[in-house]
Amino acid sequence: MIAKLFSRRQATTRATAMPEGLRAYAIGDVHGRIDLLDPLLDRIEADDRARGGEPAAIILLGDLIDRGPASAGVIDRLIALKAARPDTRLLLGNHEEVFLKAMDGDRQTLRLFTRIGGIETILSYGIDRAAYDAADYDELLAMMRERVPPAHIDFLNGFEDIIELGDYVFVHAGIRPEQPLSAQRPSDLRWIREEFLRFKGPHEKMVVHGHSIATEVEQLPNRIGLDTGAYSTGKLSAMGFEGSERWLIQTGD
Repeated sequence: MIAKLFSRRQATTRATAMPEGLRAYAIGDVHGRIDLLDPLLDRIEADDRARGGEPAAIILLGDLIDRGPASAGVIDRLIALKAARPDTRLLLGNHEEVFLKAMDGDRQTLRLFTRIGGIETILSYGIDRAAYDAADYDELLAMMRERVPPAHIDFLNGFEDIIELGDYVFVHAGIRPEQPLSAQRPSDLRWIREEFLRFKGPHEKMVVHGHSIATEVEQLPNRIGLDTGAYSTGKLSAMGFEGSERWLIQTGD
């Protein structure tokens, strides 16, 4: 009985594949590091061309903003990427969720936003640091609404919660273990951490995620973690997927 219980909770490496004829690249948490995103996109484009066939889908795993210095520039860059490559898909991270809620006027969320790296996002929209320091929350919200383009808010509001491709599922943070993908809550997809990371059993599909920083890309029997802490480590990571193959592409240290 003990052996049976153990076997149910211990994932084994299994064959995973993308749908036939589809190539995709997933990019981990950018966090305002456009200096890393631009060369990574260049490397992905070069790799995609070298492999031939139709242009690949590009998936951003969320947390484009906060902590790094160029959140506004990252959003501009990805708006342009989406226009040039309509098959680009973007997941809503917990940092985007907080930003959008703060921009809706939730004062408590605005306070949280400034504590989790939102200051860098605010400054990236051209708000002066002295003006930021002198403002109360109502004044800060007014400045943000004046400086953040409506096109940026519309763009972020169009992000997805979950993407399923073949034997893979792409989410920002993870999934609640032993719950079907169809029953996952958006809050878990964007915020879950330890319960997902500690779980060793199999999931419905191989989970590709960001959100939880590791020093190197994690490839485990039940999940692949692509957040290598770009804003602090200077290393932004992506992974390519085609058929049963997958390969790593990185920029930075």
